[in-house]
Amino acid sequence: MWELISYIQAKDRKSCLMELSDGPKTPSMIADSSNKHLSHISRALRELSEKELVICLTPDASKNRFYKITDLGEKVLRKDKKLK
Repeated sequence: MWELISYIQAKDRKSCLMELSDGPKTPSMIADSSNKHLSHISRALRELSEKELVICLTPDASKNRFYKITDLGEKVLRKDKKLK
């Protein structure tokens, strides 16, 4: 668990998890609401997917893919918030 908490400390990764804690969103929606570059958000979502912290709900879509936080992602985010 601590390894994953350390992993999400990168601002773009944490922004993605926090945005997705409100419900499924596209990378563009996350980029717009967090004022981050779309390319940074896309990379962070790919990295978070590899760690099974988020999943893509529409993997066959070529655009506007929706992502959602996983149970593990929510658990890691809650644990991180308790550290503050």
